[in-house]
Amino acid sequence: MSTALVLRRDDRLACRSWIQRHSKSFFLSSLLLPARVRQASWALYAFCRRADDAVDEERAGGMARVEALRARLERVYAGRADDDPIDRAFAAVVARHEIPRALPEALLDGMEMDARGTRYASDDELLVYCFRVAATVGLMMTRVMGTSDDVAYVRAADLGVAMQLTNIARDVGEDERRGRVYLPAALLEGNGGDRRAAVRAILARADEHYRAADRGVPLLPADCRFAIASARKIYSAIGDAIAKNGYDSISQRAFVSLPRKLWLVARALPARFSSPGDAHAPGPADEALRAQIRAVGLPA
Repeated sequence: MSTALVLRRDDRLACRSWIQRHSKSFFLSSLLLPARVRQASWALYAFCRRADDAVDEERAGGMARVEALRARLERVYAGRADDDPIDRAFAAVVARHEIPRALPEALLDGMEMDARGTRYASDDELLVYCFRVAATVGLMMTRVMGTSDDVAYVRAADLGVAMQLTNIARDVGEDERRGRVYLPAALLEGNGGDRRAAVRAILARADEHYRAADRGVPLLPADCRFAIASARKIYSAIGDAIAKNGYDSISQRAFVSLPRKLWLVARALPARFSSPGDAHAPGPADEALRAQIRAVGLPA
């Protein structure tokens, strides 16, 4: 399977611009990807992020937007992508890298959960949501990078789940103001309704997934490891910022400054030279992740 992709100039610039405006952390890490992967990564993330933003705009009409996205995805896979630079670019990625349709469909299933205002009783239910809205993107990126190892897929899913858990921990107050609650009911009850304690527990779970994801980085092509390790360090640093705020995600929103991001990027450089070690050691939710990965048509 070839990993090279050359997009039309206008399409490439549209994808790059979207990512640069809407996902600064990913854009910084994407600049570290090899040229053979970078354009496809912009197209992939632009499609996914724009879809997510469309559903998140407001609660009313969310389901209609999800259905509209499903129709656009149908046209992408039918070879009739809309006359839109991001859709055209995503269609090129899908075709070149043989992305199973079930992957972006699962992503849209996760967005439907958002549109419906789904709440989660348990950690297991939240894991399914995190897989759909975040791990699916990591799995698509893994294919774009040219890796198809089953363990690499599981570790990519770990990274996606870890990042989404970090998002949830960071955005508790913002989400509540929009009528959304992602903290599992059982977790809140187990902590006496203390949201800060629940945020701390979510971040501890995220750390377990980050550590498992670290073991998968050496399974990636050597020229991609630095970028992925950088993204991991930048995102997990959000959790550190939350901790410094006393796990208060209600009245404030944690962030990572650009100088710190650059320092974290420098710290990720050794990953470029890492060698496979204990990638097969069990992670915090391997069986559940493998079941989800198999459901989207990938080996696990």
